[in-house]
Amino acid sequence: MTSFKIGSRSIGADTAPFIIAEMSGNHNQSLEVALQIVEAAAKAGAHALKLQTYTADTMTLDLDRGEFFIKDPNSLWAGSSLYALYEKAHTPWEWHAPIFARAKALGMLAFSTPFDDSSVDFLESLDVPAYKIASFENTDLPLIRRVASTGKPLIISTGMASIAELDETVRAARAAGCKDLVLLKCTSTYPASPENSHVRTIPHLRDLFGCEVGLSDHSMGVGVSVAAVALGATVIEKHFTLDRAAGGVDASFSLEPAEMASLVIETERAWQAMGHVHYGVTEAERPSLAYRRSLYVTRDMVAGEVFSADNLRAIRPGFGLAPKHRDALIGRCAGQALKRGTPLDWSLVE
Repeated sequence: MTSFKIGSRSIGADTAPFIIAEMSGNHNQSLEVALQIVEAAAKAGAHALKLQTYTADTMTLDLDRGEFFIKDPNSLWAGSSLYALYEKAHTPWEWHAPIFARAKALGMLAFSTPFDDSSVDFLESLDVPAYKIASFENTDLPLIRRVASTGKPLIISTGMASIAELDETVRAARAAGCKDLVLLKCTSTYPASPENSHVRTIPHLRDLFGCEVGLSDHSMGVGVSVAAVALGATVIEKHFTLDRAAGGVDASFSLEPAEMASLVIETERAWQAMGHVHYGVTEAERPSLAYRRSLYVTRDMVAGEVFSADNLRAIRPGFGLAPKHRDALIGRCAGQALKRGTPLDWSLVE
């Protein structure tokens, strides 16, 4: 068994998927907006609120040339230096405590993604219940060892990582003390297309690494996440915003409140629908047996009259003999007078 708990919330196949609302930088540097996002996530039914804990200086160098400047015309962040992007997107560290407190008051778990030792130390001071490693850091083995050494549950996005790299990552985490691990299939494009999501990888991840698995979903809508749950995902992470039109560094591929509520509902339905291998009648279906077809007398018959296609048919409801007996009955005789609408029984056959 690979199931475990984050706080009081169970993570595993025997409970509904764990839904994480990722705030990222969608607060647009407003604590008021950040707290509104927390409230909207809780109202939508998300089980956890996640931040990212860094500063521009812990992420990169303050340079706006060469590889430190985003030139890719297809990038959402083209025309910005890495430093300027992270300066705009970061969540001020002094906001973490009030954001976490608001989440807790609303019944949600709250934790974060650290990006260096200083952010791990800071989050430990806030006693977070779990940690998340981003796709771009899943090969940073020193960081993974530091986080794993806390002994807290660890969620790692797998974006871009090869099997060999993931093997190194998982081995490093477990050797450093991680007992409760989730690997999230992730496509590190923003947004990700459904055809580039490859959610069939999810059961393969579980088989390879013997841990809980899920999806960090950058696609639009909820369809990819629902498909992931049908393939065994027990954790779903989605970026979240109050209003995509209001902007924000990740707003364009984030869910709005009504969509988050739909994600919570539809992924739980997908989990419920999985069930187990089953054939035959369920208890809930038993009343429906009455509406199967069965053999009925379709016109009044006298005793000794021969059953034929004119007086015997397979119709609804299902209180007579099964239709498979029709050919055996044709040509035999009624043992007594029969009224139209009589369900046929062997005791009525001569």
